[in-house]
Amino acid sequence: MCTLVTGTILFSSCKKLMDQEPRNSTYDQVFWQNSKDCESALAGNYALLRDVMTSGTFYTSPRYYMYGDAVSTSYLTLQYWGDGLEYIQNGDITGAYNLNSLANWTKYYKAIAMSNLILNKIPSVPDENLKDISNPVKFKQKIIGQALFIRALSYFMMTRVWGDVPLVTTIDEDPITAKHLARSPKADVMKQIEADCHEAAKNLIWGNTTAGEANVTANKGSVYALLAHLYLWRATMTDARSATPNMTDVNSADTTITRIMEDGGYALTDTANYYSTFIGRSREGIFEINASEDSREGSNSSVANMFLRTANIAYNNNNSRAYVTPRYFTTHFFVNKVTEGWVWNEVAWAWEWKSVVTKETDTKDIRFRKNFTDINTDRPTCIKYSNVIYRNPGQKLDAYVSNNIIVFRLSDMRLLQAEIALYKNQVNTATTIINEFRTRNGADVSNQLPSGLTKDAVMNEYVLERGKELYLEGHIFYDLLRTRKYEDFVPWLTSSRFNQEGYYWPVYPALFSNNNLLTQTTYWRGKI
Repeated sequence: MCTLVTGTILFSSCKKLMDQEPRNSTYDQVFWQNSKDCESALAGNYALLRDVMTSGTFYTSPRYYMYGDAVSTSYLTLQYWGDGLEYIQNGDITGAYNLNSLANWTKYYKAIAMSNLILNKIPSVPDENLKDISNPVKFKQKIIGQALFIRALSYFMMTRVWGDVPLVTTIDEDPITAKHLARSPKADVMKQIEADCHEAAKNLIWGNTTAGEANVTANKGSVYALLAHLYLWRATMTDARSATPNMTDVNSADTTITRIMEDGGYALTDTANYYSTFIGRSREGIFEINASEDSREGSNSSVANMFLRTANIAYNNNNSRAYVTPRYFTTHFFVNKVTEGWVWNEVAWAWEWKSVVTKETDTKDIRFRKNFTDINTDRPTCIKYSNVIYRNPGQKLDAYVSNNIIVFRLSDMRLLQAEIALYKNQVNTATTIINEFRTRNGADVSNQLPSGLTKDAVMNEYVLERGKELYLEGHIFYDLLRTRKYEDFVPWLTSSRFNQEGYYWPVYPALFSNNNLLTQTTYWRGKI
């Protein structure tokens, strides 16, 4: 039934933003009739959200990670494989394959269209048709809350990539004659995201009613995590020319995360069981996209496939699409080793006994030890997601990566509290949070931050800590934009380009043929 839903009624409300077909006028008479229909529609909505995040160019390149992690060689390096994906690491998004895939927002609108359809149809499903449900009202509220969350998350991901995007919140009975839509200001888009989240929270509960729903089904915690990110993005990115955050939104993020900490029931994973967080469904997870091979939803096009080599997938070769840029380790995992000795002073033309500070790799940090191999080569490997299961185990063939896509987790929220503290000039609070992470992960004691550092110095350390904790989780680029630390790690993004909002992506030109009100992203006008 899920295939029937996504194939037949999906395209009913995107208003010329993608190719559409007239909806079968008799379809409503045979669907939306019982609980299974409703659940199938929601399952289709989640499937479309998963497709949004895992789609990319014709080679493995999931867009969620390309936008959030791969735009700079400060963290990972993309090798040439014929599709020009590597050019995004130089800030060049004009290649045909990148425009056709990563600059194309069609898949987002498919997920949004499905949410809109569910929100339109579910309230009118008669309660008498839900006789197998103990509480039809709560059943419908739960589906509505999740559809609102999926729509809000889709728009949030879009507005971080494109800024202004067309805002569609209703369905059209006749999409062929639907009016064209212009791009809505990002402030309006974020206002809609906030409204959707608040309404979703009213319809959802903390926790889940079944074990199968844990982490991969949106609940109140998922909504609050999205809200926290929304508030901080809006506080810092509404006006690129201002480095002063909007404190109303900062305070809203603060109270939102406090609710997650107090009422969510989440807990940090013991580092002795480090990989369980990234396999998925740990107590630390707040929202994840299911990609478990337990339910035959493992992936052979995971972001892990861009890194993993023969040691992890038997039939892969060692020429992987992506590798960890070696200097990532020298900028993030290092200790300052102090030694004393004789140093030649050319000015005084004499030997002096001095203390000498040299940088060495912090091999004690569990995130260094667990997440990376081939450290001493020029192409280190990320193995954060390496739960590989063979569907043909006897011959080690047909390998699938069985790691969920981790969208929000507790460590992310706790680190955001440090960012909030810095915006509030609570430098010691931010220092304490960063030190907690370093202690928890076994980092060398010399990496503990002393009290009395400047706000800017602690912000630098905060960005490094996010880069260690959330490596390859889709957050890094957005962190650098919010904190204005992009110039240290994204060489192509100068302050001039930033002020012109040159971090946003262009829109795939083919979309303009169906919408005469659509305009190209400001920075890219005349360049594509």
